[in-house]
Amino acid sequence: MQLNKKILVFIAALACCVQGSAHAQSATDRLQRLVETSAQRLAIAEQVALAKWDSGSPVEDTSREAQVLASAVKEGESKGLDQAAITNSFRAQIEANKLVQYSLLAEWRRLDKAPYHEPVNLATIRPQLDQLDAALIVELANTSAVRARASCRTDIAKAVGKYVATHKNSFNSLKMIALDRATAGACS
Repeated sequence: MQLNKKILVFIAALACCVQGSAHAQSATDRLQRLVETSAQRLAIAEQVALAKWDSGSPVEDTSREAQVLASAVKEGESKGLDQAAITNSFRAQIEANKLVQYSLLAEWRRLDKAPYHEPVNLATIRPQLDQLDAALIVELANTSAVRARASCRTDIAKAVGKYVATHKNSFNSLKMIALDRATAGACS
């Protein structure tokens, strides 16, 4: 009987510690997965730009954007997210991606060439984007409470700063600006 009490006390203490550590996590920390997923989506922007360079396609693709938004709204609503919040967040993601594309394409035009690459087809990139879009919706759902706070814009800015600081070797000013833009629509 004495041993059972000790086990119960240990389990209760462990539960308190786990619960306490979950509450101690800062808003910046809770937003890290959302920021990371946004950064992963932006990392594909260069491949999209290369595909558009190869095909001569324009950056603007309103029909694809409409598909992405409609799919995101449908999936987000199934997870209890508000349509306006999903739309704002995904428009910011799309605009950030286009910012990177426009910048890279302009740079390549000034140089009269893109970096050496194997030909890129958008059809092979879109499944990756679709997966990241699904992950973004999960993160939007997971961070609903922190994104609804009055301090959300500051929390997001700090979360982006923390992410960039830990990945500074792979970030230039364009990527940081794009990540700021991508996360600008996250606050409710």
